[in-house]
Amino acid sequence: MTKAPKPVLGYILKGYPRISETFISNEILRLEQLGFDIVIFAMRKPRENFHHQSVEKIGAEVHYLPTHLYRNFLSLLLPNIVVLCSSPQRYMRALKFACRRFARNKKQATFKHLLQAGFLISRLGRLQTQKRITHLHGHFAHSPTSVTMFASLLSDLPYSFTAHAKDIYTSNRQQLREKIETARFVVTCTQYNALYLEDIAGTAATPIYCIYHGIDLDLFSADKARRPCSPPYALLTVARLTEKKGLPVLYQALAQLQKGGMLFKHILIGDGDDREKILQYIDQLGLTTHCRWLGTQTHEQVLDHFRHADLFVLSCQVAANGDRDGIPNVLVESLAMGVPAVSTEVSAIPELIEDGKTGLLAPQNDADRLAEAILLLLENAELRRHVIENGLASVVEKFDNSRNTVELADIFTSHAEI
Repeated sequence: MTKAPKPVLGYILKGYPRISETFISNEILRLEQLGFDIVIFAMRKPRENFHHQSVEKIGAEVHYLPTHLYRNFLSLLLPNIVVLCSSPQRYMRALKFACRRFARNKKQATFKHLLQAGFLISRLGRLQTQKRITHLHGHFAHSPTSVTMFASLLSDLPYSFTAHAKDIYTSNRQQLREKIETARFVVTCTQYNALYLEDIAGTAATPIYCIYHGIDLDLFSADKARRPCSPPYALLTVARLTEKKGLPVLYQALAQLQKGGMLFKHILIGDGDDREKILQYIDQLGLTTHCRWLGTQTHEQVLDHFRHADLFVLSCQVAANGDRDGIPNVLVESLAMGVPAVSTEVSAIPELIEDGKTGLLAPQNDADRLAEAILLLLENAELRRHVIENGLASVVEKFDNSRNTVELADIFTSHAEI
């Protein structure tokens, strides 16, 4: 008798692998280590020409969906015709659903997501003799979950999704409610997000779980032999160069500290759409001799900068379009490395940085208060010791990704029958 293929979890991602989304690759790796079999469907190929070493340990098969509606139209259309012919009732149900959404949002991306879902289901049909995919899971509540939802409609496979930050707060509330209502369950990475999603869900019975991303505490660990903190202070920021990171406010604070005579060197790691604007602003403030921009770097390079840093600073804010961070992983990594952190009272950051206990917080868009917090945490040795100890304890308690992924695995097992 031929043995039935093992149940498989299908992960639908915006891009894979991505340097800025190590929490996803870490999650996949940990799930595999727990015995899950996973197939990845990515909507984009990686932007960078390098990736973190942990990605090489992942065994999941990866399939890339056609990206452009017009450029890849035939590549999308032909598999959809196959799916239409094999399951006409399901396909017409999904098409009618897409038309209703398009009537509401007037976005052609709706039909692209339907076509990508058809491509995915066609590819999934070829895999089913070796891999019996029984559940679909989208990461990010916007386009990846749209594709996942349509794929569920086309296949009758149950689905779930993980919601993060921008994908929640820049999404249409009605469309997000539809996704919550039709999903088997929803996962999000902060209590702040969970409360927001529960408000949107209303009376929907879909369970919403908060599971912090967590980090690899074997990789990010405190250096007990860390050198004393003294001028010139080594300040570190790791962030995408986008509006929600509030970098202009950070540099205003640094300019104040420079004028006050504080000796420091600041390193910025990351890249993004606002790169030229940020670099020009550093020059305008006369900070070029104090501040360096290093672009995107690997985990190993970032770890080395953490080891030499006296303070981590991240001045997050709510962007004009509503985009905001949840709990930036770099803040968790900083505390795990024994580097005290200063950040802002935005979104779920206070769930990690408790002001005066595990770090210091300033109001968003307040360069004066940010500068005061930076100076205090550099010069007050007793406060530094206090927040370093408490910060590390908090990370160990709440943000150990090996423990948190077990919690996620239990949810998949109970709701998705994996």
